[in-house]
Amino acid sequence: MPYPLELLYTKEHEWIRVDEGIGTVGITDYAQKELGDIVFVELPKTSDHVTANEPFGTVESVKAVSEIYSPVTGDVIAVNTKLQNNPELLNTDPHGEAWLVRVRLSDPRETEKLMTAEDYEAFIREVKQR
Repeated sequence: MPYPLELLYTKEHEWIRVDEGIGTVGITDYAQKELGDIVFVELPKTSDHVTANEPFGTVESVKAVSEIYSPVTGDVIAVNTKLQNNPELLNTDPHGEAWLVRVRLSDPRETEKLMTAEDYEAFIREVKQR
């Protein structure tokens, strides 16, 4: 199973790992493969507020610019500054070192609407069949 079981997933291909009310957010392996070689990432600032299902940044690849959607509502408490000089980390380690932001969740129950790894894999299979 290529998608880590401890993560939750969105239909926009973001993931979140929640630990004691803090969510670490990134894009999925599927998303980075679809984008191709990533050349630039635009992220919010620490203390910015993000809203579930709303864009909070962009990922630019040689193919396109794609918006990144927040899986939860809350305040950004950390931004992965490594991605400023090394956006290609998203291509090599999307579920690990290439996390995007950490968010203090306003309402932890929002995560109940997200997909498990198994659900996300089924969703990806559906997308590929279209």
